[in-house]
This record gives sequence, C-alpha cells and structure tokens, in this order.
Amino acid sequence: MKMWEVTGYSNRQNPSMSVLQGVFSQVLSWTGLCQVLFVVSTGLGAVVIGWTVRLLMRHAWYTHRLSCFSKPHANSWLLGHLGQMQSTEEGLLQVDDLVRTYEHSCSWFIGPFYHIVRLFHPDYVKPLLMAPASITVKDELIYGHLRPWLGQSLLLSNGEEWSRKRRLLSPAFHFDILKNYVAKFNTSTNTMHNKWRNLLAGGRANIEMFDHVTLMTLDSLLKCAFSYNSNCQQSISEYVSAIVELSDLIIDRRQKILHHWEWIYWKTQQGKRFKKALSIVHRFTREVVQKRRALLSRQRETEIDFTTAPQRKKDFVDIILLSRDEDGRGLTDEEIQAEANTFMFAGHDTTASAICWTLYNLARHEHYQEKCRQEVMDLMQGRDRHEIEWEDLSSLPFTTMCIRESLRLHSPVQAVTRKYTQDMALPGDCTVPQGAICLVSIYGTHHHPAVWTDPHEFLPLRFDPANTEGRASHAFIPFSSGPRNCIGQKFALAELRVVVALTLLRFRLTPGVNPELGTSSEGVRRLPQLVLRAEGGLWLQLESLNLHNLEESQDE
Repeated sequence: MKMWEVTGYSNRQNPSMSVLQGVFSQVLSWTGLCQVLFVVSTGLGAVVIGWTVRLLMRHAWYTHRLSCFSKPHANSWLLGHLGQMQSTEEGLLQVDDLVRTYEHSCSWFIGPFYHIVRLFHPDYVKPLLMAPASITVKDELIYGHLRPWLGQSLLLSNGEEWSRKRRLLSPAFHFDILKNYVAKFNTSTNTMHNKWRNLLAGGRANIEMFDHVTLMTLDSLLKCAFSYNSNCQQSISEYVSAIVELSDLIIDRRQKILHHWEWIYWKTQQGKRFKKALSIVHRFTREVVQKRRALLSRQRETEIDFTTAPQRKKDFVDIILLSRDEDGRGLTDEEIQAEANTFMFAGHDTTASAICWTLYNLARHEHYQEKCRQEVMDLMQGRDRHEIEWEDLSSLPFTTMCIRESLRLHSPVQAVTRKYTQDMALPGDCTVPQGAICLVSIYGTHHHPAVWTDPHEFLPLRFDPANTEGRASHAFIPFSSGPRNCIGQKFALAELRVVVALTLLRFRLTPGVNPELGTSSEGVRRLPQLVLRAEGGLWLQLESLNLHNLEESQDE
C-alpha cells in the first residue's frame, strides 16, 4: 500500500484535496502562460521598436540625400506626400503643375516607406534610362505586385538573369517573325469590324472603344503567342476573363497601401479573387507549354527538322522553346510560362490603349482622319482583298505620324520606375542615391512646354522627319529607352498600323456620347491606371463606309 493512501491523502478518500490540487495546478499554468505572453510581447515590442527606429533612420538618411532636389509641399516630415499622387485626371494636371514649377525633377516621399525622385525632362531622364542594365533594378513599388502573376520574367528580373533572358527572347521579335503576325492582326481586326457592322445594322452607332479593342488585342495575342483561336471577341473565355480581372485587381491593390504587404493582402477578398484568377491563367499557359514541348520532342524522335519541314508558322512559344544561349541551354518550362504570361499582360492593354486613343484623336480631327484614309485607299488601289501586308507598313508615313503623335499625347504607360545599385549623377550637381526610386514621367516629358510647342495639342506633323532635327533624343519615350526598353515595341507599332489603317478604310469616326453621363467624348476625363484609359469609357460614333462608293466619288 502506498504511503499517501495510509496517511489518508488518497484522492479517492479526500475529494476536497483533489479540488485544491486542480486549482493550484490551474494557477501555476495561468501564471506560466502570463509569463510566456509577457516575454513574447516584450520581444515583439522590441522587434517593432527596432524596426521603427531603423525605418525612421532610413527615412532621415534619404531625406538628407535627396535635399538637392526641390520638394513640393508635403503633409508632414513623416507622412510626406502620402495620398497626394492620384490616378485621375486631376493627377495628370498635377504633373503639369510640377513640370511648370520644377522644370526637370523633384523629390517625393510616400510616408517613410518610399523615397522617390520624379523626373520629367529629357536631359534628366536620359542618364537614368541609358544606364547599364547591370546596375538597373526594377523596384517593388510598381512591379512587385506583378510578381505572383509574371514570376521572374524579363520584365521583373535583373542583372545577368535579365541579360540572358533578353538574348533568348530577342529572336521572337525579329522582323522575320513579325511578318508572320501581320495576317493574325488582320484576322482579329476583321472580327472586330464585323461586330461593329452588326451593331450598326441594329441601330447602335455609339460604341465604347476599350471594351471592343481590348478583346481584339487579346484575341490577336493568343493567336500570336499560342496559335490559339479563343473566339473571345464573340463568346466568353475563362482565360481572357481571368486576365482582365487580374489587371483590375492589381490597379485596386496599388491604390491601397495596406494591401502592399502580402500577409495582409492574401487574407482579403481581393487577394482571394486574385489567387483564383491566377490559377486559371497559370493552368492555361502551363498546359500550352507542356503540350508544345511534348510535340517538339516527338518531332525530334521521328527525325523531323522542325525548322525546315513544311508546317504551320512558328508562334511565340515555339520560338522561345527552341531558343538556346551560348552554352546551349534553353529556358525551363517555368521560365517560358513566365515569359508567355508577360507577353499577354504587357501586350494586350498597352496596345489596346494606344489604338483607342489614336482613333479618338483622329475622330476629333477630321482633316487628319481624311488624310490617313486617303493614304490607305491609295495603298489598296487595284487590290481584290483589302488587307494590310508587312510590306505595306512602310507605305503609311502620315498614318504613322498620327500614331506617334497620339503616343506622345496619350501615352499608354504614364511612367516607368527604376532603382540603381549605385549613386546616379544628374545634371545640375544632383545625385540620386543608391536605392531611391526614380519615377520617369513619360507623361511629364511628353507634355513639357520647353520640349514641345503647344504640348497639349494633336499635331502629327511634329513627327515629319523634317521637323525632328534638333529634338532631344529622350523627348519621345512611349516605349521607354535604353537597354531595358520595351522588347515588343516593333510588334506593337505593327499592330497599331494594321488596326488603324483598316478601321479608317471601313469606318468614319466622330466623337461619341457617354450614355450614362450624357457627355461627349470631346470632354473626356483621362484615367491613368495600368495603362491610360478614360473615365466612363471612350465613346466614338461610327459610320460604315462603302469603299467602292468612296473610290467612285474620288474618281469624279
């Protein structure tokens, strides 16, 4: 028999003692828990205090280093210009004010978190955009939110990784490859125009451009990238809908500073929607790449020479699957998926914006529209089929001038950002410290009154070769510039010329009316998001043209 049973301390014989032991045990456990919580909270408090001190010291350091730049009025030393940068018409007018007031550059702080130099003069922009790629870094403020979608693609990578990918991707944008894409541009444009004719036949002549043109550029890109006929212009495509939603969610995230932290964002409804759309897009590209690589493997096994055997023309995925670096290494499936996703993201919205604003500017300037139309009609003279061919693109000089002037006046991308791994010297004894964000204002540079006469007017003859002499090399930068410029700019310009030429050949354009606001597109309010759009849409009035009748009236 055990001692505590003999002495009467058994739990069975003394239930009151059992209760006392339980209470005592609880007191000890709660005391221990409180001690643990105290230690943890003290530790967390120390971490938070340490992080705050480092943040404020960093803020003070950048404030001092950027004192060589003029600084617009800020809310306070700590908050800086938080909330002052707007993605609205007023935000663009604010840039106009900054250009008039500070001429070339100014500093800008978003709380103690982001330290920015805003630049809007060619002489200050040039040394930054022309800096070697080896010291140029894409910052997380603008580009970080794209990383879950685009991965370590050319757009987001840096250093030697970027250099290797640029070399491997360059063949996909060679002139010989672009020639094959022109037929696809024609096909997608024809589909859009057939939709417009059906709307006109039903009595609808007032049409919102962005909805139609964005679907057309997505349709075109799917053909060029994957040889995939999505039919997205005429029916709902899950993949296309997911791309559109991802773009909208990225815009929303940028405007909410708390959503910049991933541990917060992924718990929100927007974050969950983003993940759902992302899974659709990634699944699509993954399946395309895997199937195409398997096809190439089968062709090699049967000793078919993929590069010479008669077959369909190569698309974007084919080319980057076959591309090899100097060591004979290609891109992995994951890398190819990232580049295909980037091609779709970067190519559809920017080109759609450029097309819409070009048509808008021509609708507002009838004499320029007619001159472009005549140029296209002269090109089509005597042809049975009215399609634009690769060789035609160089025969549209005035239409190209109008496109370039529209890219200046309404550049799809309003700014690009860069960071540098070393201090960057600028004119006027100004230095951008290592790690500061350089926000190159394409809008500010394109509307600078010291660079452009009447900068807010649509004047295509600015781009007549006779009028470009003496212009600063970085006065016109719609595709950025330097080693990290847009790799797809020739692709975009080719599609722009095809779509604009065919549209003017088949339709007469005049400013439309927003049916909800009852306002004409003459008074459109610009909306700078991922690309430049218009509040409430961009509405144009269409009139279908009979080319045969036009030719007869011309002969008379």
